[in-house]
Order: sequence, then structure tokens, then C-alpha cells
Amino acid sequence: MSFVFIQRHFEGVTEQLTGGVIDDLRLIEQSLANDALSDALKIATALGVRVVPVDTPFETETRRFYDLSGIIVLRELRTVQSVKAIDLPDDDFVILGLNVRGQDYKITVLRKRVSASNPHQLIVNMVFFGILLTVIAFLYLRNQLRPITRLAQAADAFGRGVHIPYRPSGATEVRAAGRAFLDMRSRIERHIEQRTLILSGVSHDLRTPLTRLKLGLSFLPDQDREPLEKDVEDMRVLLDEFLVFAKALGEDSGAPEPVKPADLIHQLVSDYSRMDKVIELPKDRFPDIRLMARPTALKRALENLINNAFRYGDRVQLFCHLAQGQIVFEVHDNGPGIPNEKFGDALKPFHRLDPARNQNKGAGVGLGLPITEDIARALGGWLELGKSNELGGLLARIYIAIER
Repeated sequence: MSFVFIQRHFEGVTEQLTGGVIDDLRLIEQSLANDALSDALKIATALGVRVVPVDTPFETETRRFYDLSGIIVLRELRTVQSVKAIDLPDDDFVILGLNVRGQDYKITVLRKRVSASNPHQLIVNMVFFGILLTVIAFLYLRNQLRPITRLAQAADAFGRGVHIPYRPSGATEVRAAGRAFLDMRSRIERHIEQRTLILSGVSHDLRTPLTRLKLGLSFLPDQDREPLEKDVEDMRVLLDEFLVFAKALGEDSGAPEPVKPADLIHQLVSDYSRMDKVIELPKDRFPDIRLMARPTALKRALENLINNAFRYGDRVQLFCHLAQGQIVFEVHDNGPGIPNEKFGDALKPFHRLDPARNQNKGAGVGLGLPITEDIARALGGWLELGKSNELGGLLARIYIAIER
């Protein structure tokens, strides 16, 4: 817009003004060509032009770099054949070197007669007000975008299980979205609370009859008691696993806090060593970083993977490294593994992969990997299964974003 305005306004005005001066110069040139110097001087005085005969040609040519209208003035004045030099020293005068029939003249014309005065001031004003309006627009847009950013942060935090204060603000549409988010968050929290109460009731109601069954079975003969006790124990394990799955990210998981992966891994190694189970670690040092996570939930997710690895294999490796702004936990085992086409089924609750895993080696009910996947998602990451190139069994990776 600035370019169009300058081109259409200043260029057109300068061309018209310079054209009038050119007509005056040609009139003076005609008088000088007829050897009527006195007449030429009278005409020049009447036209406001100063004409001075000189012995040496006037050859000075200057133009300031910010003199935009001077470009048009030079272009138009050079159309007069007798003009040999054009000097634009300032905003007051235009000095011309004129040669008529071998005689040199120095002609001075007021600058305001050929162009609008101080054209560069328009550029300065446009730049100044452009910057001023840009700053105002930036502040306005930032104030409009800040509520959207706060809404995104509140939604992301709620997805990680963190409740941060949020109050709708900003434009009408943003406030409407904020109120909808608060309503949704309240409904979800009420649903979680009701689910927790129901599960607590189920836990209480089912454990009591199971205890009575175990007590009643203790009076039976051994050959009849042992199969029934095994069924009751399987029911107890199934109930416990279901409650753990439903409450994987409950109140006992705690609030997110800075966690050093190296400390967590060494704690796991120490815990399993007391059970005479060895977790192999890489020779390289673990990344010295911190990530925001629930320590209890993250530890539970890794324990599920390690327990699965020890259940189906006798060698387990635990790696931890950085990859594209995320920290990656890897658990390798030398067990039978899982076929690629059944990775999705392995993450379904209560789904057992009989051909891939030997059920006689453990009492799992198919909830270890689903619990781990839910924990990883709640921590802002995900769980990925694959084949271990290190030990040949299953490879389980947990990706979690790093927050420094």
C-alpha cells in the first residue's frame, strides 16, 4: 500500500510540477538562443528562476539517497537536451547546468516548484505509525490468545490427571469454550468419583464372601479342598487385578513431581535384587535429566513390564535414553515374544495370548500391559511393543515427554 501510494501520489505530482518547470526552461532557452539575454533574464525573474552566465560548465550532480522524488525530477529534467548537469543539494533548490549555443549558464529553481516538499517525511511517518500500530496489534492479539493458551494448558494438564485452576476469559467464543471445558471436567470428575465409590463397594462386598469361602473350605478334606482353594485364589487374583486396572491412576498415584529416571531405575534394580532377580543395565550412563511424572504410577508401569519379562523369560534388560525430546524406557526379555499382528490384542484388558505366552508360568489375567498403557497415556506418553534385538523376546517401550 505504501508503494502504491508513493508511486501514484508523489510520482504523479512530481511529474506534473517538473513538467511546468521544463516549460519555463524551454521558454528561457528560446530567448537565450535568440541572443536576447536581457529578455531571458526578465522572463526568468518573472518565473522565479535565477539565470547566471558562467565561464566554466556547471557539472556538479548530487542526490541524497533518501530523496525519492529526486529520482523523478532527474528523469524528467534530462528530457531537456540543453540541460547538462542537475544538482539536488537539499530540499530548497535545484541547480541546473545549461548550455545554449556554446554558452554555459547556471540556473537555480526552487525545489518546491518541482516536487512536494520533504517527501521522505511521509516515509518516516509511515514507518513510525506502522511500528506503533504493529505493537498495538501484537499486544491486542497476545491478550486475545492468552486465554486460548491457558485453556489448552488446563485441558492438557487435566489429560495428565493434574487439576490446575482455570477461569474463562477473553473473547465471547473463548469464554464459551472455557465454560464448556469446565463443565466437561466437572462431569468427568464426578464420573471418576462415582466409579471409585462403586469399585470400593465391589471390593468390600466380594472380599467378604471370598473370605467365608476360604474359611468354609478349610474344613474339607485335603483332596477336595485344594482344587476349590485354587479356584478361590484365582478369583481373588482376578478381583485384585481388576481393581488395580480400574484405579491405576487413582488418588494413591500422587501429584506429578520432578523424577530422575536414573534414581527410579536403580531403585527398581535394588528391589528386584532382594527377590534374587537380576535386571541387566547398559554400560552407558543414564541421561541426567528430570521429567514431570507421578513416581508411583511410573514405577508401577515399569514393574508391570519387568514382571511380565521375568514371567516369560529368565533374562531382563532395562534401558533408558533420549529420543526427539522424549525419554524412552525399554524393557527387553528372552521369552517367546508376541507376534507382530497380535500387539494390538496384547493391550486389550483381560486378553490372554495363549500361543505366544505360556500361562503356566504365571497367574496373570491379562491386565499388566493395559495398565501400563493407561499409565503411559496419563503421563502424556504411550506404550509401544516390538521384538527385542538384544535378547530375541519382547521389547516394550514407554515414551514420556520431557519437561525441564
